[in-house]
Amino acid sequence: MKRFIEGESRSQVSLLPECLDDYIAEENPVRVVDVFVDELNLQELGFEGTQPAVTGRPSYHPAVLLKIYIYGYLNQVQSSRRLEREAQRNVELMWLTGRLAPDFKTVADFRKDHGVAIRKVCREFVLLCRRLKLFADGIVAVDGSKFKGVNNRDKNFTNHKIQVRIQQLEQSISRYLAELDRADRDPTIVLPERVSRLQEKVAKIKEQMREIARIDQHMQSSQVSQVSLTDPDARSMSTSRLSSAVVGYNVQTAVDTRHHMIVAHEVTNEVTDREQLASMAKAAKQAIGHPKPIVLADRGYFSGYEILECERAGIATLVPKPLTSNSKAEGRFDKRDFVYDEHRDVYVCPAKQIAIYRFTAIENDKSQRKYWSSACRGCHLKPQCTPAPFRKISRWEHEGVLEIVQSRLDGVPEASKLRQRTVEHVFGTLKAWMGSTHFLTRTLPHVRTEMSLQVLAYNLQRAIKIVGAARLISEMKA
Repeated sequence: MKRFIEGESRSQVSLLPECLDDYIAEENPVRVVDVFVDELNLQELGFEGTQPAVTGRPSYHPAVLLKIYIYGYLNQVQSSRRLEREAQRNVELMWLTGRLAPDFKTVADFRKDHGVAIRKVCREFVLLCRRLKLFADGIVAVDGSKFKGVNNRDKNFTNHKIQVRIQQLEQSISRYLAELDRADRDPTIVLPERVSRLQEKVAKIKEQMREIARIDQHMQSSQVSQVSLTDPDARSMSTSRLSSAVVGYNVQTAVDTRHHMIVAHEVTNEVTDREQLASMAKAAKQAIGHPKPIVLADRGYFSGYEILECERAGIATLVPKPLTSNSKAEGRFDKRDFVYDEHRDVYVCPAKQIAIYRFTAIENDKSQRKYWSSACRGCHLKPQCTPAPFRKISRWEHEGVLEIVQSRLDGVPEASKLRQRTVEHVFGTLKAWMGSTHFLTRTLPHVRTEMSLQVLAYNLQRAIKIVGAARLISEMKA
């Protein structure tokens, strides 16, 4: 064909074959992967097989398998079977591994057997980024997102699901038995084939009911709130979408607000974020090495003791308080309308009356000081305040810490938007890379390993975009 760019003939023989290295550009990310793994002390990180055995069949060096996995997750190829195929046909992988092509079982076993060491590799790259001063600002955004596990929703059971499922099965079996009774009364109404099919359905439903009864008995005896049959560690978790839930894991991340790099992460099967703030904030502080970091989080992380622990660790938090009081919704004053006077240890109500300290009570494992005013009965604002004889105000013994956090948050009104545009972008990218199935492995330890590989690949790509492959390689070799 004339006037088109033409390729070479497939039968053309080259007298001097090209070097494999010529196919890999200097800025290719695969060169960064190669240098990064070569500069790691794999034995100190916990990888087995770094020293060859004296006898037996030679094995692959852990560096080769680690390079395959990092390259795979960097290019959205997470399956061990797909990595096996890529190693046989992908020029970049041939260059990276020296034309080695391990089978999928060897590749999969490496990820399964070296979970702790792989997670340490992820932290090593974060430390490299810290040396490059990519986290100098000391501001991180913490958030969690629900990722799908291998477990199907039909294979996850809670007390409510069991009751609903039993009710559905009872309705179905009643319908089938009624049709069988109709067939007994008049055999001409229902065909024999239909009768046989109904009997099979009844037997199948009875077996399902026995299985659900065994699951319910196990939940009662072990005092667990959920049971997942495929992945025992997966949990049913509600998402931000209305009336939507996913059976999987809660992935926590702490993301640098300047470069959107993940400085710390964790995978849990806790269905809420309420107890995750302190652990994530401390992990972020250790990762970035900042003496007084600032942590942004949403309302789901608000917990008095978690915030108190952060403040004691020298971490400034900006966490909005949830509005859980019914008073405002019913048109009455809420707690924010009562001003605390620290010097006198009293509250001043909207009617300018003084609510004094009365006694201390323990509520939800918190020491709460109770205040109210004796002038409540004759107050002209009482209909707007409380239907009770007195408006009682509770104050936690560490309420001053929460007031400091609120005043800090009031001074930074754009904190919520900064958090959203920082961490939501990261979760969107990770879920797009992982595809609709998200995690491929089962149980919490293996899922944590898989997430560490995803985070390492994400940070690697971000670092290459920010500082360039050449500088990254030179810093690794320094």
